[in-house]
Amino acid sequence: MNPDLALLHPYPFEKLNALFAHVQPADMPLIPLSIGEPKHAAPTFVQQAIQDNFQHLSTYPNSKGLIELRQSIANWLTQRFQLKSVNAETQVLPVSGTREAIFSFVQSAIDRTQHPYVVMPNPFYQIYEGATLLAGAKPYFVNCTIANQYKGNFDAVPNEVWEKTAILFVCTPGNPTGAVLDKNDFKKLIALSDQYNFIIASDECYSELWFEQAPVGLLQVCAQIGRDDFKNCIVFHSLSKRSNLPGMRSGFVAGDEQLLAPYLKYRTYHGAAMPVQHQLASIAAWNDEQHVEDNRIAYRQKFNLFQQELGHLLALKKPDAGFYYWLQVDDDEVFARKLLAQANIKVLPGRYLSRETDQGNPGENHVRMALVASIAQCEQAIDRLKKIL
Repeated sequence: MNPDLALLHPYPFEKLNALFAHVQPADMPLIPLSIGEPKHAAPTFVQQAIQDNFQHLSTYPNSKGLIELRQSIANWLTQRFQLKSVNAETQVLPVSGTREAIFSFVQSAIDRTQHPYVVMPNPFYQIYEGATLLAGAKPYFVNCTIANQYKGNFDAVPNEVWEKTAILFVCTPGNPTGAVLDKNDFKKLIALSDQYNFIIASDECYSELWFEQAPVGLLQVCAQIGRDDFKNCIVFHSLSKRSNLPGMRSGFVAGDEQLLAPYLKYRTYHGAAMPVQHQLASIAAWNDEQHVEDNRIAYRQKFNLFQQELGHLLALKKPDAGFYYWLQVDDDEVFARKLLAQANIKVLPGRYLSRETDQGNPGENHVRMALVASIAQCEQAIDRLKKIL
């Protein structure tokens, strides 16, 4: 077996299962707020598009995807991020969900003979680290704390690390912190990329779940500064959060065509092409914005409800965007166990989403609460929390 498999940490939910192994849950229906799995209804017109195209169950999908899907994605990117243009032929690739794409992109972009760094936020989406280790690279963690507004202090990364960096991952809006990078943050990172010649991989899967203002994107800043070839810049987007379609496994990678061409070659062998019926349904999803706005309204209602009903009992800080509370507590594991035992509510201890560094573990004494449940379940969760806090 690949010896690098031994470097992988247990996934956060394996750790959560171990934490809860000897906890007797409260005698009431479970309310899961631990996993970021959207529970809002999938758009009916997307479901219909899949049903209308079942004949393609007999069709092998192409790794590059349908030109109609790539064009709909290019159109959406251009409109959403005010881009001059996106070449659907060379600057967009459909993928089977961004989890698969993040992993496979790292495998194709790393020269393992150089043992480079992949710089990433801490806490982070666990695929960044796993993909890095299995590609023969080394993770370098940038702690995201309240002191740096949970964005991470990239100025503190040593020059010798940047000199050996192959990829910088950013997640904006952040999972789990909800922090959003602004134009100046991206401009600084692009300047570092030019200085040290590394790839910026921007995970923007939560970009459409915002409250007051749509978050800026990496390609948007590229366009604003005249970087129309998106040199060394790649973005990942998904329908999972935007359109409540996590089970469809549909997203895309877009940006520098000099990176996407060899990545497509990799994907051809990797064998993760999206089924044709899902591609056709994805076109319908990317072409419609009303269901996305309806989705945003539902999340706004839930966050407002939590703020109004629990803001005086918990240190709730509404995130910049996304659907997570990144809640400070005295002890994240103790808090999670007590919540299960006393209210049968599951949350995720923050230390499971981050790693220990010289500056400590930035996820410790935080919990991630995903407001993915229905309004009715959220009201039940609030009632239970009021009784035990």
